[in-house]
This record gives sequence, C-alpha cells and structure tokens, in this order.
Amino acid sequence: MFEDIFIKKKVQSKKLSDYGFVAKDGKWTFETKIMNGTFRLYVFVAENGNVETDLIEIENGEHYVLYKTNASGTFVGEIRTEIEAALANIANACYEPSVFKAGQAQMAIEFVREKYGDELEFLWKKFDDNAVWRRKDSQKWYAAILTVNGRKLGLDTDKTVEIIDLRMKVEDRDFILSREHYYPGWHMNKKSWYTIVLDGGISDEEIKLRITESYELAKK
Repeated sequence: MFEDIFIKKKVQSKKLSDYGFVAKDGKWTFETKIMNGTFRLYVFVAENGNVETDLIEIENGEHYVLYKTNASGTFVGEIRTEIEAALANIANACYEPSVFKAGQAQMAIEFVREKYGDELEFLWKKFDDNAVWRRKDSQKWYAAILTVNGRKLGLDTDKTVEIIDLRMKVEDRDFILSREHYYPGWHMNKKSWYTIVLDGGISDEEIKLRITESYELAKK
C-alpha cells in the first residue's frame, strides 16, 4: 500500500537524516503523530528505499492494521489520507527522481550535480522520462536526458534507449556528426544540438567533456 508514492524515486540517506530519520538495524526509522495525536505512525525505510509503515494507537499501545486491509469507512479512510500525506512529504523531501537506469545516465547526473550543483528538471508530465538541465544564470538548457526507441535514431533495435542531447556550435555540426556514435539532436534544433546514446559507445570522460562544452555554450 502507498507504493505509488515512491515509484521512480531514489532515496537519499543524508536527506533522511536531515528529515529526522534515525538509522538502526539496517534501516531508517521515523515517527510522527497523526489523527490529532491519537495514533503514532512509524515509517521504516530500507537501504534500497522500500518503505513500510506501522501504526500504534497511543491510548492502548495496540497496533492498528485496518488501514492495510480492504476495510472501508470514514474513519479508516481519514487515517489512510493522513498516512498518505505524511509519506508524500517524505518522498518529496528525502527522495529524488530515479527515472533513468543506464549507468552512463547515472554517471552524467552525478557529474552535473557535483560540477554545477544542478538537478534535472522534469518539465513534461506526459513524458516523465524526459528531463533537462539549465544554467542558473541564463536559464538556458545545456543538456537533456531523454528516452527514445532506438530505431528512431537509426539503430538496429526497437528497444528504448537513454540519450543525452547537447549543444554545439553551428559551424562544428558537420565535424561532430561525422564521428561514430554521434547523431543529430533528437527533438532539438538539429543545427545546434546533437545526441549521444548512453550505452557505453562513448567513454564517460568524453561525455563529461561534451557536457562541459555544452554548458559553456549556454551562457547569456
């Protein structure tokens, strides 16, 4: 129950600690009162981010489990609503989007976070597996991580692949696209953007260099 709140999200241990969770016996534990202090809610987060809950009625110390069953009624409904709100707050404060699975996508996300302090922005609710980075000063996008059917890029596969779109100088277009594993910008202006598939065809260090170049091209 409540699993949907944490779908496509990755737990951040430091943020759990800042929120008030306590690490014990291989998991994080947080407690809070709900229903005007009638119940104490315990939230347990495992190392892999999985979440479990327990609810104790404060007056008698008994476990209240009806909210985990198919039980209906106004009272149990109100309890579920308050638990859901508490978990949503935790998800927003202590988890980050974890949409992209490719190792190089994760590498790029960490590189940008450490070098520029930027986080991916998910701008399209309908396309929640597409996101961009933008500079803080100019507000211009300098990179995007997207998912696309490989065949749409000219690859010999119908599998979905994760790609990164990056900026380039217009005069460098022919040279850049002459390289192996470089493609015209997907869903971008093909005169000034190009695409790399995050499948290991290009080294991590080269991708980092290309991100840095793209960042510089997004200046004011």
